[in-house]
Amino acid sequence: MTLGEQRTDMAVEDVERVARLVERVGVPLADRWTALAALTHKSYVNEHRDEVGEDLERLEFLGDAVIDLVVSEYLMSRFPLAREGDLSKLRSAVVDEAGLAAMGRALGLGELLRMGRGEEMTGGREKASLLADSMEAVIAVVFLDGGLAAAHTLVDRFLDDSYAGAETGSLDRDWKTQLQELGQARHRSSPRYRVVAEVGPDHSKTFEIEVEVGGSVLGRGSGRSKKDAEQAAARVALAALAAPESGPEGRDPPKGDHPSGGEDCGPDGA
Repeated sequence: MTLGEQRTDMAVEDVERVARLVERVGVPLADRWTALAALTHKSYVNEHRDEVGEDLERLEFLGDAVIDLVVSEYLMSRFPLAREGDLSKLRSAVVDEAGLAAMGRALGLGELLRMGRGEEMTGGREKASLLADSMEAVIAVVFLDGGLAAAHTLVDRFLDDSYAGAETGSLDRDWKTQLQELGQARHRSSPRYRVVAEVGPDHSKTFEIEVEVGGSVLGRGSGRSKKDAEQAAARVALAALAAPESGPEGRDPPKGDHPSGGEDCGPDGA
C-alpha cells in the first residue's frame, strides 16, 4: 500500500504545500502523500500521532542511493580512466551534506517542511542536516514518480558548477583550509570551532558546530562527525564572507548565530 492509498483527506495547507513543491521541482509527483512525506520531519509525526502518514526518513534512505547513482553515472562517463578511489573522492566532493542543504535552500524546502514545535523553535528550517535530509527525500520522490531521468534532471540542475570543477580539477571541498587562509588574511586570526549540540545515540550521533572568525560567529554546520560538521560550518562561513558587505564594521553578523555555550574546539577543531 502506498501513502497515496492510505488517505484521501489531505488538509488544505498540505495540498498547497505539495503544490508548491511540484512547481519548484518541475515534476508532476502524482502520489501527493509520498510527496508530503518528503516534507515531514519525524518531530511532526511524534507530535501528531493521531494523523496517518510517514516522515521523510525512509525516503531519505532511497534518495541517498539515488543521488549517489546519478553522480556516479556522470563521473563514470566523464572520467573513463579514473580509478575507483578517485571516483569516490570526486563523488564525495561533488555532493555532500552542505551541497544537499544548498539544493534544499534553493528549492525553498525550509518553508515547506512540517516539523514539531521544538524543532521549529531551534531553527530547524535552516539546519543544514535537516535540509539535506529533506532534499534526499525529495530526490527519492522525483525518482519514484519520473524514474532516473527525472532524478538526473533535478540533481544536474544544481550541480553544474561542481561538475565543471571536477572536470577542470579545481573542485575543492577543504573548506576549513580555505577559511583558515581567509581568516588569517582578513583578521590575522584563525577560525575557532565550537560544538553547540550533539544529537542522537553514541553509535549514530550528529554534531552541530559553529565557527567564529574575527570575533563573529559566521557559520553553523552539522555532520556525523566533528570533522564533517566543521567542514560544513566553514563552508557557510566562507559564503558569509563572500556576501556583500554591510554595517559600520564591514558586515553584519548572521542573526541568532552567537553561541550561548558549548565545547570550544580551538582553531583546528581539536
